[in-house]
Amino acid sequence: MEQRLKFVYDLVGPLAVPPGKIVDLSRDCDPGNTDGLTTKQEASDRLAEGIAMLVDYQNRLAAQDAFGVLVVLQGLDAAGKDSTIKHVMSGLNPQGVAVHSFKQPSVEELSHDFLWRYQTSLPGRGRIGIYNRSHYEEVLVVRVHPELLASENVPVGAASENLWKRRYRAINDWEHYVVDNGIRIVKVFLNLSRTEQAKRFLARIDDPEKNWKFSESDIRERRFWDDYQHAFNQMLIHTSTQWAPWYVVPADRKWFARLATAAILARALVEIDPQYPRLGPDALQEMSKARSELLVELGR
Repeated sequence: MEQRLKFVYDLVGPLAVPPGKIVDLSRDCDPGNTDGLTTKQEASDRLAEGIAMLVDYQNRLAAQDAFGVLVVLQGLDAAGKDSTIKHVMSGLNPQGVAVHSFKQPSVEELSHDFLWRYQTSLPGRGRIGIYNRSHYEEVLVVRVHPELLASENVPVGAASENLWKRRYRAINDWEHYVVDNGIRIVKVFLNLSRTEQAKRFLARIDDPEKNWKFSESDIRERRFWDDYQHAFNQMLIHTSTQWAPWYVVPADRKWFARLATAAILARALVEIDPQYPRLGPDALQEMSKARSELLVELGR
């Protein structure tokens, strides 16, 4: 276990965004970095070890029923969010995991504040929740396309140049509240290069079995690449906090992104350190009586 923990901490440490750091993804973060790992097989073996750790800690988390975990996954189209969830969560008990993919808000959701629908989907104690895209869309897509504010019914005068700073503050305060109430927040940004995104889009177009993944909106949004990069930088600068830091995961190699995400989640669970509940004397005595009755019934 010690060797696995060392690997987890060594891998995760450089991916964290220190609170207050000025981030420039094009300068500071290489989407093709694999932290010295050179083969998909090596990463696959490490991932299997990581999933075994996650299974152990998920069992403890559920048994203790005191803490929950919310995994926030952000990234551009084709960054690998769906496949990361599929591979990282493959060995976990599905009864203890809930995935929420937030699409265009409904009429009811638009009638509430911008964080309302995310609050109602938080995981309970003992459970792991995953936001495949999240409340950060409100400072990413909406920032790149400010015309969307009209449908959010933002009061006149509220949509000023300080809107984004206010939303960052609201997000930080809300996440602080969530963490204070026992829900650990793990935020992962899958950092994909423009070149690799183009290759993945072409694969969706050229492979009939992947055609269903292609959407014209993907290409449309790609035209706003620079705007999104600016929005990502600002998101990381203003919302990586001590209680809910961001991790920037290189995503050009899917096998590395999956391994790194598993390691980040494993580190969070290690730090929570959930334990199986210890029974009191009365409960142990009752259990001993039950054991004796069962042994008699089985003729032992």
